[in-house]
Amino acid sequence: MPKKIKKQKHRKNKSNKSRRNFLEENYGKSWQYLRESRVFIYAAVFFFLFFVFVGAFVPAPEIIEMRILELIEELLQRTEGMSHWELVGFILLNNAQSAFFGVVFGIVLGIFSLLTAIVNGYLLGFVAIRAINADGILVLWRLVPHGIFELPALFVSVGLGLKLGFPFISRYFTYFYRKENYFAIFSLILLLFPSVLLTFLFNKKLRDIQLKDFNNRFWNSLRVFVFIVIPLLILAAIIEGSLIFFLQ
Repeated sequence: MPKKIKKQKHRKNKSNKSRRNFLEENYGKSWQYLRESRVFIYAAVFFFLFFVFVGAFVPAPEIIEMRILELIEELLQRTEGMSHWELVGFILLNNAQSAFFGVVFGIVLGIFSLLTAIVNGYLLGFVAIRAINADGILVLWRLVPHGIFELPALFVSVGLGLKLGFPFISRYFTYFYRKENYFAIFSLILLLFPSVLLTFLFNKKLRDIQLKDFNNRFWNSLRVFVFIVIPLLILAAIIEGSLIFFLQ
C-alpha cells in the first residue's frame, strides 16, 4: 500500500477515534451531572404532576379556559396542511425552545423553570380531563406515546433550570447562616428576589462564590441539553409528528 494512502487512512482513523472519544467523554459527563441533579429533576416531576391534578380537577376561571381553548385552536390552524416532516420539524422546534428556555431562564432563581413545569402540567391535565369526558378514559392510551420522550426531556430541562438558579439562594443562606446574620436570612424569606439581587450586586465575596458555582452549573446544563435533551426531543418529535399525521 502506498505511503500516501496509509497516511490518509491513519489520519481518518485518528479523526474517527477523536470524535468517538469526544462523544464518549461528553455523554459520560452529561449522565454524571444528570445523576447529581436528580433531586431537582424529582422536584420538577412533583410540581408537574401536582398541576396535572390541578388542571384536571380544579375548575379554571372561564377567562382562562377560553384562552387555553383559543390557543389550542390556533395551534391546530397553524399545523393544518403540514406535511409529515414539516409537522415533525414544527414540534421539534417548539419543544426545543420550551426546553431551552426552561434551562437558561433558571438563572432567575429557578422561577421561570418552575413556571414551565406548572404551565405544562396544568395544560396536560386540562386537555386530558376534557378528552376523557369526550371519548372515555381509554383515550389516555393515545396520549401515552406523545409523552414517552417529551416528558423526560421536560423534567430534565426544568430540573437543570432549578439547579441553575439554586446556587444564588443556597449560597446566600449558607453565607449569612455562618455569619449568624439572621436578619439577612429573614429578608430573603420575605423578599426573595430583591434580597438575593441586592446582595449579589454589593457583596463581592458572596458574588464571586455564586458566580463560580453558577458557571460550572451553566456549562454542565448546556452539555446535558445538547447530548441528552435534544436527542430525546428529536425522538419525541418523530413519534408525535408521525402519530398526528398518520392516525388523526
